[in-house]
Amino acid sequence: MNPHDPSLQAALDTASHPIRATLAAVAGRVSETLATQGQASGRLAERDQLNTALFELRRNMPLFQQTFANEMSMRIRQELTPKESGRKKLENADWQSLSLVGDAEMEERMLVDRLGQQISHACEAELRELATYMGSLLGIGRADQDRNPLRAEVVGASLYRAIESVSTDADTRGLLARELGAAMAKAMPESYTQVLRGLQASGVQPVSLTVRQVEGPGNALPGINSAYATLGGIRSDAGEFDGGHTTDSDAGVSFPGHHSDYDARPPSLRGGSGSIHGQTTSGGARSRSGSSTRSGPTTSSRSGMSTRHGQGLTPAQADAQMMALLRHLSAVASHTGEFDAAPQPAAAAASPMWQGGEAGPAVVSAEGLTGLMAVNLIRAHREELLQASSGRLDHMVIDVVSSLFDQILSDTRVPPQMARQIARLQLPVLRVALSDPSFFSSRRHPVRRFVNRIASLACAFDDFDDGPGKQFLERVRALVQEIVEGDFDQVDLYSAKLASLEAFITEQTNNEAHEQGAAITLGSKESELRLQQRYTLQLQGALQPMRLPSWLADFLSQVWGQAIVLAASRDGADSDRAKRYRRVGRDLVMSVMPKGTPALRKKFLMALPPLMKDLNEGMALIGWPEAAQREFFAKLLPAHAESLKGAPQSELDHNMMVKQLENIFNTQVPTSDTLSPADSVPDVAPEVVAQRFTPEEAKQVGLVTENAVDWSGMIDIDLSAEEEDTAAGPISVPGTAGAARLAAIDIDLNLNALDVEPPEPSRGPQLFDHIKLGFAYQMHLKDEWHKVRLTHVSAGRSFFVFTRGRKHQETISMTARMLARMCETGRMRAVESTYLMERATQRARRQLAAMGVSTRH
Repeated sequence: MNPHDPSLQAALDTASHPIRATLAAVAGRVSETLATQGQASGRLAERDQLNTALFELRRNMPLFQQTFANEMSMRIRQELTPKESGRKKLENADWQSLSLVGDAEMEERMLVDRLGQQISHACEAELRELATYMGSLLGIGRADQDRNPLRAEVVGASLYRAIESVSTDADTRGLLARELGAAMAKAMPESYTQVLRGLQASGVQPVSLTVRQVEGPGNALPGINSAYATLGGIRSDAGEFDGGHTTDSDAGVSFPGHHSDYDARPPSLRGGSGSIHGQTTSGGARSRSGSSTRSGPTTSSRSGMSTRHGQGLTPAQADAQMMALLRHLSAVASHTGEFDAAPQPAAAAASPMWQGGEAGPAVVSAEGLTGLMAVNLIRAHREELLQASSGRLDHMVIDVVSSLFDQILSDTRVPPQMARQIARLQLPVLRVALSDPSFFSSRRHPVRRFVNRIASLACAFDDFDDGPGKQFLERVRALVQEIVEGDFDQVDLYSAKLASLEAFITEQTNNEAHEQGAAITLGSKESELRLQQRYTLQLQGALQPMRLPSWLADFLSQVWGQAIVLAASRDGADSDRAKRYRRVGRDLVMSVMPKGTPALRKKFLMALPPLMKDLNEGMALIGWPEAAQREFFAKLLPAHAESLKGAPQSELDHNMMVKQLENIFNTQVPTSDTLSPADSVPDVAPEVVAQRFTPEEAKQVGLVTENAVDWSGMIDIDLSAEEEDTAAGPISVPGTAGAARLAAIDIDLNLNALDVEPPEPSRGPQLFDHIKLGFAYQMHLKDEWHKVRLTHVSAGRSFFVFTRGRKHQETISMTARMLARMCETGRMRAVESTYLMERATQRARRQLAAMGVSTRH
């Protein structure tokens, strides 16, 4: 590679054009998102911060894009420059060469790393393929992702420098980094795809992928022939299977063909003492005909698999062998159908899936571990998996994931029907855990989120035999089948299935809400609130030049504007009531103007009774609280008395003011077809909102008002950790052999890294911001706890609909303000205190700690 080659630099600049175009498009979308969030935010501080970030981004948009382009070009040139030795001659260093890392620099490094990781996780497949083309373009002869000038870390660092040029405020930078990072991560797969197309069009040929060599006890594995033996066949020295099956090659592993006497079950599922065919000899493994298949010396491994003397596997072959084994075991488990129905004692003895070799016919073949809702395949096939793995770290991952599924499959909070679907994901999850260390350290890992989501959603159903529960179970079964049959070693597959599951839940819950009529009714009420908010802003701007008393201007725009909107939306813009309410707005302002002549005083006294009547009618229509009404009249009556004493207006000023007020209040009221998602919903008290519903509408949607809750009553909101753990099932401790096996492994998988990411709240005020469609919650109403399921959230998040009952027959609706108060007072909490994977991790830690105590004693 010649770093000074102009053609190479030009080729990389051309390849980076799609990334720069993606940044420009993402910046535009993020600015629109910030504008929408700023208008919809109900918190003043949050709205100010969003508006500030939006202003800075739009003001510095050209500088933002130019900084990104310059920074990326500079970093590409640095990547092409040969790296100098990192060793420093410390004996010649002085004190000025030493420096400390400040908090600002650490924050910068953290944000840069986070941006790079977001893009990297979303573009794993594209980056792997791009590395093959960069290996050819740079002339290094191999695919090395760390030397890819367009890798995610370079894009993330350039993006941070661009954000840095937009604002000097740390909070604004953090907000922009969060929004732009997420948006870039979603858009970069398509951008990298365009880069690949450009390289292909330029005639660049990819190099072959290589795997780094890793030393470890698992690397000295038997040859590929042992993989065939694990999968159910014996390979002779001639490279053929008994029964005429296909042979292996140096590039990978192929499955044996179908044969009449071919037993598709893995070795540990065939009974016996763990041998390949259920029988062993003192000299090695035997074929079905009883004669040895090898002419050379053989050895017998722990699981009974025979090896060829002196033959090992490369890491690439070992990886292919592990993948082939996982696919085969998944196919066998799915073929037997044992995960589709609950295990029965009578059927367990006859079914090969439940014959656990040394453990005998039990629910699962583990030392002292019974009571699982499905078989732990990882534990049942541990020996085969260890033989196919490479290195001590892989052995530890296998044992840790096996321990996690012990806890998952014994968690009584998960319905058995869903536990059996999760059990089908054991081997795919193991594959991801072996290849992606972030599986253990990130709560946001797509695989963890997918497993957590299907378990949490399943807790909301009481019946899986009919209705929505059956539909959900069938959908999960189909998604799991697609994962098992697909490329389950690709993390983006789980992200796609999670998105598909969430889309299904959204559609299902919305259909339920529409069938019950709650969604339509609440949607119309929310539209009224949005129209009210828009008309309020319209009146505020029109009344501001008239210099009215502040209390009167606020009443006209914020209160009386509601009455005008309701009258126009319910009776029509040209109805009698709508016209009267517009005149009331004009007459109310003129009633506080000075009246120095007897004619004006007489006219005022004659118009006062109908004015007060219309005011009371409009206040009752919108449900304005009586306390606020008394406060308003306490200011209005003295103003009327004062107006009778002041100097009168000239006739011209009087007529001009009347004309101006008529123009203001005769302006057309906004209609629902003019609304947009950006229109905010005002924060209205629940008792005011309740007045907008007729008794029939309130009964239809099951509206819960504040008067229906005894806020002074005491509730049992605290559950001890012991009660929660008991609810999740007892913790089982494997026998001495299992404890000694895990205790001997001293490699750290950094399971404690989960503690760095705070879990989502399950109760308290923060729960309101994390409530999700389809999830199950506990709601305290009528002095008792009810299990409810969130089925609908209005477009502006002003109304929430829950259903309860075995068939979800009862509907419960409440405003956002009411729900927030329920969360703050502890009357609303999630059914699950923690997600399934987090519960399993915590219980696995306790299990390992208990094992450590038992081994010391």
